[in-house]
Amino acid sequence: MRGKGFVMAASRIETFRQMLESEPENVLVRFGLANEYLKAERYEEAVAAFNDYLRRADDEGAAFGMLARAFEKLGRREEARESLMRGIEAAEKHGHPSMAEDYRMTLESDYED
Repeated sequence: MRGKGFVMAASRIETFRQMLESEPENVLVRFGLANEYLKAERYEEAVAAFNDYLRRADDEGAAFGMLARAFEKLGRREEARESLMRGIEAAEKHGHPSMAEDYRMTLESDYED
């Protein structure tokens, strides 16, 4: 069922894509586009957009958690696990211990064999 929410998400995605055309080096626009893909459940596009953002930005950890969620939705659990581990490193590097701990708890509860 794709109703009003789908149309709004599509228009936000298009807005971010247009912004990216005029500001290709703006990492915040890249993050916003990736987030919109994730919210619209367009997981393959979200993965590509988060990876593009992460190649260009010194993320503080949040994008890695969002990327992990997209990988999880695609059934790509090992890549989700790796993203959470990278998120822990980034969160600790940037002084976000509670984010790092949240990611550790997710790894322990959802990814332990």
